Amino acid sequence: MIKSQLTLHDHLKSIFGFSSFKGRQEEIIKTLQEGNDSLVIMPTGGGKSMCYQLPALLDKGVAIIISPLIALMKNQVDTIRGFSKNDSIAHVLNSSLNKQEVQGVKDDLSSGKTKLLYVAPESLTKEDYILFLRNIKISFYAVDEAHCISEWGHDFRPEYRKLRQIIDNIGRKPIIALTATATPKVQQDIQKNLKLENVKIFLDSFNRDNLYYDIRPKINVEKEIIKFIKQQTGKSGIIYCLSRKKVEEIAETLQVNGINALPYHAGLESKVRVKHQDAFLMEDADIIVATIAFGMGIDKPDIRFVIHHDIPKSLEGYYQETGRAGRDGGEGHCVTFYSYKDIEKLENFLHGKPVSEVEVGRLLILETISFAETSMCRRKYLLHYFGEEFNDTRCDNMCDNCKHPKPKFEGKGFVLKLLETMLACNESFKAKETVKILVGESNSLIKQHQSIISDVFGSGTEKSKEFWHAVIRQAYVQGLITKEIETYGILKIAKKGKTFLKQPSTFELTEDHNYDQLNTESIGKQKGGASDIILFKILKDHRKKIAKVKKLPPPIIFLEPSLVDMANQYPINMEEMSQIQGVGQGKAEKYGESFIDIIKKYVEENEIERPSDMIVRSLANKSANKIYIIQNIDKKIPLADIASAKGRTVDELLTEIESIVDSGTRINLSYLINESFEDYQIEEINNILIESEEASFLELREEFDEDEFTDEELRIIRIQFISQIGN
Repeated sequence: MIKSQLTLHDHLKSIFGFSSFKGRQEEIIKTLQEGNDSLVIMPTGGGKSMCYQLPALLDKGVAIIISPLIALMKNQVDTIRGFSKNDSIAHVLNSSLNKQEVQGVKDDLSSGKTKLLYVAPESLTKEDYILFLRNIKISFYAVDEAHCISEWGHDFRPEYRKLRQIIDNIGRKPIIALTATATPKVQQDIQKNLKLENVKIFLDSFNRDNLYYDIRPKINVEKEIIKFIKQQTGKSGIIYCLSRKKVEEIAETLQVNGINALPYHAGLESKVRVKHQDAFLMEDADIIVATIAFGMGIDKPDIRFVIHHDIPKSLEGYYQETGRAGRDGGEGHCVTFYSYKDIEKLENFLHGKPVSEVEVGRLLILETISFAETSMCRRKYLLHYFGEEFNDTRCDNMCDNCKHPKPKFEGKGFVLKLLETMLACNESFKAKETVKILVGESNSLIKQHQSIISDVFGSGTEKSKEFWHAVIRQAYVQGLITKEIETYGILKIAKKGKTFLKQPSTFELTEDHNYDQLNTESIGKQKGGASDIILFKILKDHRKKIAKVKKLPPPIIFLEPSLVDMANQYPINMEEMSQIQGVGQGKAEKYGESFIDIIKKYVEENEIERPSDMIVRSLANKSANKIYIIQNIDKKIPLADIASAKGRTVDELLTEIESIVDSGTRINLSYLINESFEDYQIEEINNILIESEEASFLELREEFDEDEFTDEELRIIRIQFISQIGN
C-alpha cells in the first residue's frame, strides 16, 4: 500500500469505504505526510484514528502508535486487520505477548509486512525494543491520548513524560499527538513535553451534537437507573461509579432486576476483567458497571448511553466518559446523578497529597460543581471549559437546561456589584472567598485582607451564596472574568469585564438549579436509524453470529451505521455492498457475501422495491413518511422503534399518527393496546370518548390521574378509538 497516483479520497474509499473525510482529517494527513509535527484535538468519535491509520497504510515504513491501554490497542489492531487480507498489517507490542509472539511481531516488522505498530509507553522504555526499532524504517510516531502527558490532564501518566527522549533514542520522525480532551493549559504541556517543532495545531470543535446531557438529583438513584435502562431495551450502556464496592452493588442490583450487567474495576482479577470486557464488546452483556478512577479501554462505537451514578472528579473526565456514547454518530444519552455528598468524597481523596496536587484537584472539582449546578446551556458551559465559544441556540434542546429552561431576569446590577467587589479586593481571591465577602462571611484569609475589603464586605447580603456563585459562573462563561490556572483559580477581570464596568449593558441571568425536586422526564431525541427495522435486526443478529465465530467484537465486522445503510439500500451484489457507508472493497469481500445472501432473500420474500430499482412510487399521492408509518404499524413494530428509525420521539410520532387517522386513514394499534390494558380499562376509556363531544386527549387527561395512565397510553387508545369508530 504505497502512495500512487490515486488521491487520498480514492484510498479512503477503497480501504475504509468512506466517501469523504470528516472535518480536517485530510489536512491533518497531508501535514503528516509532508513531514511536519502536529497536535490534533478532536472530540471522541471525531475520527482521530483515521488521521494516522490512512497515512500509515500509504507511507513507506511502519508507524509507531503509542497508546496507554492494551485493550484499546487490541481493538484498533482488530479494526485495521478487518480492512486488510493480511493480519500482519498491524501488531501490538506490549506486556500481553509471550516471547514467541514478540519474535513473530519482530519478524513481520523486519520483513516490512507491518504498517502500524501499537506500543505502550512502558514497552518503549525497554532497551532491546529501542535497539530493534532503530533498525526499522519508521514513517512517523503517533502519540494517542496525549493529554496523559500533563498533570493538568484527567489521566496523567508519568511514563508519557519520557516519550520525547525515547523517540530521540530510536530516531526522530514526524510526531502527531492526538487527544479528545485538552484545555489550553494541557495543550501547552503537550507541546512543551514532546518538543513539537513548528507544530501545526488542529483544534476541532469539541461539540458532540448527538449527545444529550442531563444532570439529575441523586434521589432513588438505583430505581431511576433501572427505570431508564428498561426504556433502552437492547441498547449498550456504561454506568460509572465512584468506588469498587458501589460497582459491585449496582451490577448485582441490575442483575436481580433482569438486566444483563457486569462489573469492571481494578479489584477484579485480570482474567475476569478481560472476560467481562469481551462480553460487553461481543454483545453478550448490555451494561458494564465500572469505576471512574480506572480507564475502561473500551472502544465500542454503538454505546447508546452513559450513566454517572456519581459525579466525575473533573470536567475532562466527564467529557471523556460521556464521549464513549454514540461514537458512530447515533444517539447518545448522558445522565449524571448529582449530590454534594459525592463532592465531599472526591475532596476526601485529596487528603495526604502534595499541596500543589490538592490545589489542582480542588480547582477541577469546583469546575465540575459549577457544571452540575448551572442553569446555563450545558453544552455552552462544557465547550467554554475547553476554550471554545458556542452559541447556545445551536444546542437544539440537547441538554436538560435548554429543553427545560429556567426563567431569565435582568442581572446587570448584580454583575456590576461582583466586578466592583473584585476590583476593591485587588482581584486577589478565588470564587469561594469572593462570594463570602459579598455575603459578609469571614475566614482566616479574608481577615488578613480586612483593610482592603471593608468597603465591599457584606455588600451582597440580599442574595444567597448559591446565587452569587451562579453570577460568577455566568460572568465567567460570558468572558467578563477569567480564572488564573497557575494560581489555582484566582478571579481576574477580563478586558470585556473592564469595558462592562465603564459602559454597563443588559445582562440576562438565570438562577442555578435546586436539586431538591426530582426530575425524571424522558430525555433527548434520537437521531438516525434504519428504514427497515426488521431487516436491521436480522443483519445485527447475523453480525453477532459471525463475530462469535471470528472471535471479534461485532463492530469490527460492520459498524452499526453500515447495517443501517444496508437496511435502507438493500444491496444484493458485491458492487452495491462496497458502496455502503463504511464498507470498502476489502471489507465487502471479507464479510459481505453472507449479508448479501440474507438481504437478497429478504427482498424476494417481502417483494421489496429497492431504492435503486424504484422509478415511481406506487402511492405517489401519499408521503413516504406516512406510508412508512402505516407499513410498520401493520408489521406490529413497537412505536419506539418506528420513532427511532425516523429520528423522532414517541411523542412526535404519535402526533403524526393522529394526523394520519384524522385525515381518514384507518390503522390498527391493537397489538400495543392488548399488551398494556385490561378489557375493562379499554371499555372505560372508550365510553368516555363516546360520551364526549370532542373526544379530545385533554378530556381524557382530566378524567384520569397520571398514576392510572400515562399520556402515551391515553393517546394510543384515543387514536385506536377514532380509527375504528370514525374511519
